Amino acid sequence: MKKQPQLLSMPANTSSVTELTESLSPLSAAVPPNAEASLEHALTLPTSLELSPPPSPQAAPKTRSPKSRQGAWSVFASTFVTIFLAELGDKTQVATLLMTAESQSPWIVFAGAGSALVATSLLGVLLGRWLATRISPKTIEKSAGVVLLFVSAMLVWDILH
Repeated sequence: MKKQPQLLSMPANTSSVTELTESLSPLSAAVPPNAEASLEHALTLPTSLELSPPPSPQAAPKTRSPKSRQGAWSVFASTFVTIFLAELGDKTQVATLLMTAESQSPWIVFAGAGSALVATSLLGVLLGRWLATRISPKTIEKSAGVVLLFVSAMLVWDILH
């Protein structure tokens, strides 16, 4: 912990203002002539202008603790694994495979497919953030489940007919 330099203590009453200004005589050449009057005025301010108490720990800006960083890595890992497994073998991966075989430019196809995945993920994140400010998480979970069940039912219907 850094050691704070000791500061001059302020006088408790206005009678010691003169003593304080006299002890600072080497600085008096640089002090404006009305400084003593300003200091006396400042020391006689009403008590209603007292300093407010320091902010509570809840109001202080939050810094990331090691535990919150672990939480961030946990969210990152679960998101990565979920999306990775969901994308394996889906139509996007098959389309990417076919485009690479046709174009003979795997890095260009990779850049295009990666950019598209990043763009769609960004849309999902922004929409999710917007929804989270308006709808409760439980409602969002239930709605997502209903939508996925509906899509699944439509796919089964297409297969059977």
